Amino acid sequence: MDVVAFFDLKLAIENLPFILTGLPMTIYVSFVSMAIGMILGLMIALARLSDFKLLRWSAKIYISFMRGTPILVFLFIIYFGLPSINIEFTAFQAAIIGFGLNSGAYIAEVNRSALNSVDYGQWEAAQSLGLGYRKTLVGIILPQASRIAIPPLTNIFLDLVKATSLAAVITVPELFQKTQIAGGRTFDTLTMYITVALIYWPLCALIALVQEKLEDHFNRFVS
Repeated sequence: MDVVAFFDLKLAIENLPFILTGLPMTIYVSFVSMAIGMILGLMIALARLSDFKLLRWSAKIYISFMRGTPILVFLFIIYFGLPSINIEFTAFQAAIIGFGLNSGAYIAEVNRSALNSVDYGQWEAAQSLGLGYRKTLVGIILPQASRIAIPPLTNIFLDLVKATSLAAVITVPELFQKTQIAGGRTFDTLTMYITVALIYWPLCALIALVQEKLEDHFNRFVS
């Protein structure tokens, strides 16, 4: 098959500036959602490890619900469903709430696993030195757990960056939404979709590179 038959390079170059206008929003939604997910994920992970049954089971139910609910359905509930009970969000707000709450469940499981991987002797040693729970967690446990959690957390962020394309269905002007507009006006959706795929690829490759640098940084402190 002739390459020109399914990919028009000239058309892709002409529409590239327009498609790239959605890149800042994609990055913004990704980082804000990840920040929400990181905060929420740590809180839920600590709840999962709590001695209180109510906290443990609440965290388990939350994680089960979020991991068992398609993010697209959740976005529709927030953006199209909640207005029926007089709770309204802008498309951007709905996107970051949806992605943040959803990613928080996956991040919680990563954090829980990373925290559990730190030898319990670290807790005991800190207690013998008179350190409280908070100081032990922040100063001793979390730094060690962070090194373990970096690879899976990066994978979650990569998935989140790609998942932001779903925000197009609730009219968030990110990369994929701009691509759909370009495809509609050029009548060459295949070229436009290939173009946006070639944008996501180096973006995710850059994130993977940052992951490698972070791993190298933390590994310097491992004997």
